[in-house]
Amino acid sequence: MVKKAASRIYLALIFLFLYLPILVLIVLSFNNSKSRVVWGGFTLKWYAECFKNETITNAFVTTIQITLAAAIISTLLGTLAAIGISAMKKKNKAIMLGATNIPLLNADIVTGIAMMLLFVKFMNLGFVTVLIAHITFDIPYVILNVLPKLNQANRYTYEAALDLGATPLYAFFRITWPEIKSGVFSGFLMAVTMSLDDFSITFFTKGAGVNTLSTMLYTELRKGIRPELYALSTILFLIAFLLLLVMNHRSSSEGKGAKQAIEEAAMKKRLAMLFALCLMTGVLSSCGKDSGSTETTKKDDNTLVILNYGKYIDESVLDQFEKETGIKVKLEEYESPEEMYTKFSAGSINYDLVCTSDYMVERLINEDQVLEINFDDFEYYKNLDSSIIEASQIFDPENKYSMPYFYGTLGILYNTTMVSDEEVSTWNVLWDEAYKDSIIMQNSVRDSFTPALRLSGYDINTTDENQLNDALDLLIRQKPLVYAYYVDETGDEMAMGNAAMALVYSGEAAYAMELNDDLSYSVPEEGSNLWIDSWFMPKSCHNTEYAEKFLDFLCREDIGMLNFDYVYYATPNLAVKENLDEETLSDTTIFPTDETLANCEVYKQYDIDTTKLSNYLWKKLKSE
Repeated sequence: MVKKAASRIYLALIFLFLYLPILVLIVLSFNNSKSRVVWGGFTLKWYAECFKNETITNAFVTTIQITLAAAIISTLLGTLAAIGISAMKKKNKAIMLGATNIPLLNADIVTGIAMMLLFVKFMNLGFVTVLIAHITFDIPYVILNVLPKLNQANRYTYEAALDLGATPLYAFFRITWPEIKSGVFSGFLMAVTMSLDDFSITFFTKGAGVNTLSTMLYTELRKGIRPELYALSTILFLIAFLLLLVMNHRSSSEGKGAKQAIEEAAMKKRLAMLFALCLMTGVLSSCGKDSGSTETTKKDDNTLVILNYGKYIDESVLDQFEKETGIKVKLEEYESPEEMYTKFSAGSINYDLVCTSDYMVERLINEDQVLEINFDDFEYYKNLDSSIIEASQIFDPENKYSMPYFYGTLGILYNTTMVSDEEVSTWNVLWDEAYKDSIIMQNSVRDSFTPALRLSGYDINTTDENQLNDALDLLIRQKPLVYAYYVDETGDEMAMGNAAMALVYSGEAAYAMELNDDLSYSVPEEGSNLWIDSWFMPKSCHNTEYAEKFLDFLCREDIGMLNFDYVYYATPNLAVKENLDEETLSDTTIFPTDETLANCEVYKQYDIDTTKLSNYLWKKLKSE
């Protein structure tokens, strides 16, 4: 009885942890809302968007191209290597097998970084480097599948065939191949599986514009909600599931033995998935454009390689620029300024233009990594708001290294049914015990310290250790009231009504307010952070003329409008603002008032000592 109950509990746990997430994913693929927690009604539009989305189609096609090419090549090389190893003496065989096992035992991240450094030394990162990397780590799996079959085969039969006059090739296919073909096929399927599943090595060896499904999903999910990905996953799951049902039905109807049925079921599962992927590749490739599987970081005089935040530029803008100028644009994306700095500093990709946050621009200027921009030749730079350009002087004193793109504020997103407008007019509300377990703070040292510093009357860019410690004391006192320290989850949590208020950036507040009409946004009277995301030309830029042409293109009224409609953050483009309706212009969440802006500061880059101190204080806060 106990054993029966335990088995049922075990089965229930399997369904709960393995199949329930799949069911949730399928349900979300039909949700008319982009939120993971708010049901907006039934829709099929995400499936339509899935087939129209070039990011998805290109990543999928590239994945299959790399997977199949790597699996085929590694199977050929691995089989030949296994034949050679099997013919070696015992000592040499042991040495070769030891060398073969190194890629299997080595951490993926170590292998990925090592291969990236090797490729950067001799060639540009792109499709080919990813393919070579996949072949490299696939070969050992093929060898380990083929070698046991070779060891089981009778080598004397092969030698006898040669003695009887057979050619080596004829003897191999008539004698050896029937003995090892199952191992070769298993090695091929293993190579397919490993290539499809790989992320770490691919992430470090790919170039700008090249994405597999794993790297695309990683990038897109870190940027936010993409219902098209739910639709794509659902399609793959259903195709594989249906194929498995058909094959298993045929197997059971033929009345095969238990052992044979199990073995064939496993094989058919792999084949079903492979067939599903190939089928989807054909469909998606017919819907999408070129997969971008050529080298992407090559210093082509007719190409610009751009690094930008995710979902921070309308892709139609890039298409229009390419159409008007004939200049090809390769876009690489990131999530945080720190991630951008890591990508940039690695030197694996030669970027021509980069868009990032104010303090990171300052850091790179101080590191002498930025080129001057010749605004004299710009036709549309005059469209940019002089007040925002002036505000940029805190990180670019002479306004010669950067061009503002979007801006916004740090404030309080609050539920008007729980919190009054008067309460959020001051940062004190974040320390109100009446809202215990209903306050969300940013999981960021600079952002969470800002309310504490401003409440104490300190500059948000202070480097004074005593002032920072005072702010820490306030945050430690606040911590028992905090519901959670979030970043990406904040919008959904507030939309669900799980918290009364949250410390957020204005752009995230605007997203949440679309999901819940009860939400509003305020910048407290003590002042806050004004963030300015800007473009700059790194010293790796190989064609400054084309880079400056692109920056001027972004300042154009029609292009600025496209980007504003897509991003929906405050734009410094006055020509765009002149054509917006009064309702949009009066939305202080998007466009903060002059009074608010005057009461906000731009983050300055901390020096090394202050950075170490702030990180220490943050760890201390989180450990309390």
